[in-house]
Amino acid sequence: MTQQGLKSITPRVTGLPPSMQAVVADGAGRLVVVDRPVPEPGAGEVLIKVAAAGVNRPDVLQRRGLYPPPPNAPDILGLEVAGEVIAAGDGAEGLMRESVCALVAGGGYAEYCVAPAGTCLTIPKMLTAVEAAAMPETLFTVWVNLFERGFAADGDWVLVHGGTSGIGTMAIALAKLFNLKIIVTCGTDSKCARSLELGADAAINYREQDFVEEVHRVTARHGVDVVVDMVGGDYVPRNLACLAEEGRHVSIAVQRGATTEIPIVDIMRRRLSLTGSTLRPRSIEFKTMVADEIAKTVWPFVEGGRLKPVIDQVFPLTEADAAHQRMESGEHVGKIVLEVHR
Repeated sequence: MTQQGLKSITPRVTGLPPSMQAVVADGAGRLVVVDRPVPEPGAGEVLIKVAAAGVNRPDVLQRRGLYPPPPNAPDILGLEVAGEVIAAGDGAEGLMRESVCALVAGGGYAEYCVAPAGTCLTIPKMLTAVEAAAMPETLFTVWVNLFERGFAADGDWVLVHGGTSGIGTMAIALAKLFNLKIIVTCGTDSKCARSLELGADAAINYREQDFVEEVHRVTARHGVDVVVDMVGGDYVPRNLACLAEEGRHVSIAVQRGATTEIPIVDIMRRRLSLTGSTLRPRSIEFKTMVADEIAKTVWPFVEGGRLKPVIDQVFPLTEADAAHQRMESGEHVGKIVLEVHR
């Protein structure tokens, strides 16, 4: 697939319309609903009849022109979907007619979406399509950065900024399942209270409290073992001050800036590690490996009813602009989801 031109479906797949509704950015910071050809799955890919699609912060950045899709990804927004597999390319036939959720590099805000078979997870009966669509992006992101790059282990203290965001709520849920102690920051007392209800061990109102001092108070001056940071900028040296010896700092976004000044001698003295990652540009092979790990390690909790996403609000696909306004308001708790109505 090229970025702009998605091939229409081949005649061997019957019963599909020639075109579909999809949502793209108009280049001026707005979202528009357009008609596009129904895409065709290639080798190792499936075509999903989308029931719901998750909304994520990178979608907002893409709409603003600040986060272009990677090469060969469609210009249609959306990084996660849930629905039924209705066509499959060579090597992916085993997923035909399965209900799946999938991580995609783009194309989710549409009635039909092509996904790599390797990034699909079968939806258990206890999850709705809306709930399933809200899981892949945050689940993959938290798993990779908290457990693989941050090496979070049983009993560790973890600090995550944005406790009521999609990432924050998923981090809280996974922390409880894997015996981590988690501290989150939020911008209001009500969001702090909600984070505690969801299972956070401590929640800090960063507008009223010094989160560095509060982290050390809560951990009895030990500090945290891992920081997962979406803020960047001047938060980074403050995050480092929160870390215990041998602590790990994982950057996943730079909302307050991509540069900062850090104390190198302190990093050496306390043997701190700084790392980070971005998920969207990674290879399909890497994402497939992560999906396999999640299927073995995390998905049994989903199938057992012990892990569900926190859903904030659901909008029709055609009201994606309102969904983005909700996200940009900062008032949401958990995930915002688009639902396809046919």
